Amino acid sequence: MRSDNESFLGDTPNYFIPLGASDRPWLQLTLFGILLVPYVLAMLGNISIILVSKLGPQLQHPMYIFLSNLSFLDLCYTTTTVPQVLVNTVISRKTISYGGCTVQYAFFHWLGCTECILLATMALDRYVAICVPLRYALIMHRTLCKQLVLAAWLSGFGNSLVQVILTVPLLFCGRQVLNNFFCEVSAMIKLSCADTTVNDVTLAVLLAFLVPVPLSLILLSYGFFACAVLRIPSSTGRHKDVGTCFSHQVVVSLFYLPAMYMYLQPPSSYSQDVAKFISLFYSIITPILNPFIYTLRNKDMKGALKRLLSRISFLHRQ
Repeated sequence: MRSDNESFLGDTPNYFIPLGASDRPWLQLTLFGILLVPYVLAMLGNISIILVSKLGPQLQHPMYIFLSNLSFLDLCYTTTTVPQVLVNTVISRKTISYGGCTVQYAFFHWLGCTECILLATMALDRYVAICVPLRYALIMHRTLCKQLVLAAWLSGFGNSLVQVILTVPLLFCGRQVLNNFFCEVSAMIKLSCADTTVNDVTLAVLLAFLVPVPLSLILLSYGFFACAVLRIPSSTGRHKDVGTCFSHQVVVSLFYLPAMYMYLQPPSSYSQDVAKFISLFYSIITPILNPFIYTLRNKDMKGALKRLLSRISFLHRQ
């Protein structure tokens, strides 16, 4: 029997136990292998995008300001959750401290909401590039791009700060088992034994603003984009313009569809096991895929990456 002082500070646990795949031991090593290799590749891919966006003179373009920020965002996003999930798949005592859990869900919501808004600003950039190309350089100047990126980061931080302020005071009455792979606000609210009406309403209102509103702007920009493409007489020109936005459309679909499934319907409408794996998908798998989606579809990025690798190889041989 453990003492109360060992595991609790008043009604607040000193640590939580992320359940993850603990009820399916056969799945844990499989999950470790599935996550480890893509995570390492994603780290390398995102770092490479950031480097070539900063060092490649041919990539000093507004679009690459957004892309390098998305890569940095995904780098932080996956690092917030993946290392802890990997450790918990191979050790028997699967715990995360109360402070560590608070930091994790704070950064998780900050980065997730920032990505929602950043994807909307990237759609705006593509809309201007396709629909008003002659004024693109005048409208999407570097100062405006940096201001839009800063607004995205500050909006995500504001949401995260509100969630932390409301979640930290919650009481858990000895409950420590967190039925998820990692800490996030919705899982913490479900675990609490206190009245969470304010938390539920605030989370729903903020996410209703930070998920559907940016998505609506993205879909609206796609509508204008489609009209502009249909007016292009050349099929080659239409194909080129569609190709410039295809990567963004794939990333938006992979990020928004699982997030909408998770947060824009009543929790009772889906099973907890489904919720766990959906949250694992949009918070880990999607950010891991992003660098490969963008580099494989972007000739300038692939060319700059090849030149960077050649330069590194040349310096290594000397």
